Amino acid sequence: MARLVVVSNRVPLPSERGAKAGGLAVALADALQPGSLWFGWSGRRSARGTGTTHIQRSEGVTYATIDLTESDYHSFYVNFSNGALWPLLHFRLGLVDFRTDDYDGYRSVNRQFAAALLPLLRPDDIIWVHDYHLIPLAAELRALGVTNRIGFFLHTPFVPPTIFHALPRSTELLTSFCSYDVIGFHTRTYRTAFLDCITETLGIHPDPDGRFVWRGNAVRVIVDPIGIDAEGFGDRARDASRGNDARMLRDSLGKGGLAIGVDRLDYSKGLINRFEAIGRFFGAYPQHRRQVSFLQVAARSREDQGAYQRLRRELDRIVGDTNGRYSEFDWTPLRYMTRAVKRDTLAGFFRLSRLAVVTPLRDGMNLVAKEYVAAQDPGDPGVLILSRFAGAAEELTEALIVNPYDSDEIAESMHIGLSMEVEERRERWNSLHSKVTTNTAARFCTVFLNHLQQVDVQPVRPALRAIS
Repeated sequence: MARLVVVSNRVPLPSERGAKAGGLAVALADALQPGSLWFGWSGRRSARGTGTTHIQRSEGVTYATIDLTESDYHSFYVNFSNGALWPLLHFRLGLVDFRTDDYDGYRSVNRQFAAALLPLLRPDDIIWVHDYHLIPLAAELRALGVTNRIGFFLHTPFVPPTIFHALPRSTELLTSFCSYDVIGFHTRTYRTAFLDCITETLGIHPDPDGRFVWRGNAVRVIVDPIGIDAEGFGDRARDASRGNDARMLRDSLGKGGLAIGVDRLDYSKGLINRFEAIGRFFGAYPQHRRQVSFLQVAARSREDQGAYQRLRRELDRIVGDTNGRYSEFDWTPLRYMTRAVKRDTLAGFFRLSRLAVVTPLRDGMNLVAKEYVAAQDPGDPGVLILSRFAGAAEELTEALIVNPYDSDEIAESMHIGLSMEVEERRERWNSLHSKVTTNTAARFCTVFLNHLQQVDVQPVRPALRAIS
């Protein structure tokens, strides 16, 4: 049986548990069987690269990592991946900061990844590459003679051609995509945008199944929405809701209820609009004052980038204004914390919450929405408010769908959700729960890997030269 090799920018090492366990690590848990290999960056930086691949093994899985130099870290990760690609793929052209040196550093690190991965590969390995940091990796591996099946999954949105081509070197990146055998997106919208880009730019005309051949390489572009282990998360939520953290939170609320938001501290998550909506909610619907408190968990990230520093300052200002305006000596309307919280603890908090507000301006999927659904008490479920621009909105249509740019609409939906009768809440939840227990993390992995192992066409694959 072929070995699975997972490649991602950052490898979640076995020692990283609890709050540090990212969505990708959780989603791939079923696919990473004993014998699998996970390769990527260690998270460590040094003045000069060591050239050493670090190996750890845990529960039969091998974790192989390399370090980056300070220079590579800034050009590859901070500046190009997160300073140019991330805002581009989230429709934020005004925040795109492109520099040729950073792009060159991005390509250089992808070459380093390819060179370090090459000696670890076996002839029958299947390679699954994840996310925007590593778009050129397949092209670099092909240049080294690798003929293994290589798949790529993009966990962010993808943008239409008019936006994508605002990025210098965009054609080179599109060409790099075509070195993969399978390319996956969360939604039909993202897949369509990508196919439009390659049609307009490269003159490729995929068939109705998203298949095309580029320079002898057969490529298939698929839709494969990521999911969660809904039943397992529901069990965690039930147990955690009886635990000490949930008890302390419940006691602190007194007779009031809880509404919740959980995000990374990122401008794509719509936090400014959401916080403004919370203030408008308590202003427009005073009957909810003292009856509910909003808890926002927003774990800090990318603190070395100016856009994130400005975001945090603005959020601090809005929180202070809202609490100063509406707080009572024994009640705080908006509780805000910027450190990570363990996943089990959050599961318990979700189960306690009468309302979840998930309103990113753009999001590839957003698993918090699915986790909130999975965590609910079937007899008395809470209500999910969901941005129409989250990938999850294409599946979770029974949520209260809102425009995340419209703070008044979010505030009104909060009122509707908190006022909703239990019969309607159960009806909506039953439909949502059926979806999250069907489109699971295990199904996501199975669908992608089945496509990756299936050879649609057997082209003669020439060695592809990496674009430098």
